[in-house]
Amino acid sequence: MAFIQFFEKPGCINGEKQKRILTEAGNDLECINILEHPWSREELVPFFAVQDPSLIMNHTAPAIKKGEILPANLHFDEAVSLMIENPILIKRPLIRVDGLSLQGFTNKLLIPYLGSWSGEEDVITCPNLQTISCDDRSKK
Repeated sequence: MAFIQFFEKPGCINGEKQKRILTEAGNDLECINILEHPWSREELVPFFAVQDPSLIMNHTAPAIKKGEILPANLHFDEAVSLMIENPILIKRPLIRVDGLSLQGFTNKLLIPYLGSWSGEEDVITCPNLQTISCDDRSKK
């Protein structure tokens, strides 16, 4: 169906579910480690449909969970700089397909690439949110 660049945190439970949905729909995926990718402002900014740091930052990132970074108190440019410096702060996934740069798995522009997926399965909420975040799983 389409070639998709899927920027992920390897091992994230929801990322694995999202990749399964995309591949079952017939898409070819190039999976890219979001934490190791050499981000620049020019490459990262097009993924954001809005400029509200509260909506574009990963609230399960350790620095945000600990209150060290408060997205609501940041300006967009500050948030982008922080995400470039520490990509765990980027809300995932980032998806590049057919000239589109999308953030998250709920963007309506992603619908043509989801095949017969009904949308009933929650692939957004971290299943370990009550115990351990997806971002902290790799530390175990």
